Amino acid sequence: MHNASALFQLHIDVDARVSAIRAHRPDWPCSKGCDNCCRQLAAVPRLTAKEWDVLKQGLQLLDASRLQEIRRAVAALPEAAQGPVVCPMLERESGACPVYAHRPVACRSYGFYVQRDKGLYCAEIEASVTQGELADVVWGNHDAVDRSLMATGETRSLIEWFAQGPAQ
Repeated sequence: MHNASALFQLHIDVDARVSAIRAHRPDWPCSKGCDNCCRQLAAVPRLTAKEWDVLKQGLQLLDASRLQEIRRAVAALPEAAQGPVVCPMLERESGACPVYAHRPVACRSYGFYVQRDKGLYCAEIEASVTQGELADVVWGNHDAVDRSLMATGETRSLIEWFAQGPAQ
């Protein structure tokens, strides 16, 4: 399968898992208005070349001033290596993602997928899991997502992708 179509198939698969969980649990905390994970990234985001291509399309739709803000936020990321990293795309005042439709797989799957016995979700979901409230949830398999994503090309940090030439 061509890398771009493999990525879009992965988007379809992830979106199907997310929809299934939301249909079963309409009160799921990962929805519009919640930006906790965007404000507490464990590290600078890493994207495959195909994800970068998709993200660039979203960036090209932004006005020049917003794109410049994002460039500045990306440039500041190396300085923010300690502690939680705030996504440079996040509109901090509104908590909205201006490139939501073009977001990477990690953003699409966070809160709905788990990796082995490690939780890949926020403290709110983790507390619900610990209390046994989400025992009936059929989580997505993040290891499978990672394998599919690796097949779409090399991975680099967002800083490296922007250094190569961000959206104009």
